[in-house]
Amino acid sequence: MVNDIAQENGLITLARKLRVVDYFTLGWGTMVGVGWLVLMDDWLLRGGPLGGVLGFAIGGALLLPIGYVYGQLVMAMPDAAGEVAYTAKVFPRSVSFATGWMMILAYFIVCPWEAVAVGRIAGYIFPALDSMELYRIAGRPVYLPHVIIGLGLTALLTVLNYRGIRLSATFQNWTAFGTLALFVVFVAFGVGKGSPRNFPPLFTHSGFVSVLLVLQIVPYFMTGYESVAKAAEEASPDFRARGFFKAIWMAIIVGILFYTIVIAAVGYVAPWRELTNEKFMTAVAFERATGSRWIVSLILAAALLSLFKVFNGNFIAASRLFFAMGRRGLVDARVAQVHPQNQTPSVAVVCVGLATAACMFLGDAILVPITEVGSVASAAGWLAACAAYYRMGPAPRERLVAAIGATIGLLMILMKVVPGVPGHFSAYEWLALGIWVGLGIVLRRREAVFQSANVH
Repeated sequence: MVNDIAQENGLITLARKLRVVDYFTLGWGTMVGVGWLVLMDDWLLRGGPLGGVLGFAIGGALLLPIGYVYGQLVMAMPDAAGEVAYTAKVFPRSVSFATGWMMILAYFIVCPWEAVAVGRIAGYIFPALDSMELYRIAGRPVYLPHVIIGLGLTALLTVLNYRGIRLSATFQNWTAFGTLALFVVFVAFGVGKGSPRNFPPLFTHSGFVSVLLVLQIVPYFMTGYESVAKAAEEASPDFRARGFFKAIWMAIIVGILFYTIVIAAVGYVAPWRELTNEKFMTAVAFERATGSRWIVSLILAAALLSLFKVFNGNFIAASRLFFAMGRRGLVDARVAQVHPQNQTPSVAVVCVGLATAACMFLGDAILVPITEVGSVASAAGWLAACAAYYRMGPAPRERLVAAIGATIGLLMILMKVVPGVPGHFSAYEWLALGIWVGLGIVLRRREAVFQSANVH
């Protein structure tokens, strides 16, 4: 174990306090956020109810081979570096850095997304908060109360993660299981008031294009199961390695069920075509079906809990990966500092918190484009992990699974970056990706120069 070696060398290590249930709520909680409330109109306009269900079901099922590979890798190498550690075994250092940098984007990019989304949800509950406009980005207003709420939540989670992993994991457990409980209640009650007559049209385009347009965003909304690997060094001393594998597969399966059920439920409870211009379409659909305001309150409560857990889960994953890259000398080594009392990657935690606070000032305009860029970033990491496992030369059956996983990851990238494919990257998404890649190149060169100067 990484921690055992570090302790033998007298180094301060990350606290070892996580159990299987903690890894499940981290994996599933990092995966499922508030897209099902905030972006349901986008999902249904992409594919319709059946297109949405098939897109998430197929996309989620395609992740199972990749989840299998991650399970094998994290059992063999319980390293917070995750994909960075796996690729470092068989590929050049530049590939290892590029993989880690893309996965940091996949996790980190969710944090400002949630910081912005909490302001939108608060404004829906209390319309008076949609006031005091500061400026507009891409025609969308940025309100002062939204910014204050988002900054407050960011500060809370930064402090939580700075203080200790057990505190953060307990928060994750309560919010994850609370979300599931409220989800079961409002779906069960709402569906009882729905009708199959509300489903048509089942697709918004042809069947193939509808499913493809939804399939393209699945990597972003299903990213998170592999976050289990980023906290692998924090497993309790009596934790059995097989628990990593179980947590990853449970997260993927429960994620598929959650997304397909909520899309089908929204299409079933109300005539969805009439509601695509409504803010928070999911809540409006259930309110129309039941004629009750209380179900909206229940849905918003579930959304807030879900937002807290996905924000916290991605915060954990991003900070651990950033910390591990610093420890390997891929970025500034100062981010590898471990707090002597809290045993947390304190500098990395603070960096992620400050960067989140800065990015959230972009406001609502970042929401949909971020899902597109995040999908490619996630798929790039999955491709690299599967390719690394294939190169490690496991048994023939496992090499086949790795090859399938790598192919799926590559196809997920191509369907977003190849011109002519419906739903491919726009100029804004290319710009966002280019900025991130450029920043990575600058940081890598700076660190390489610094290390070379120290050697000489």
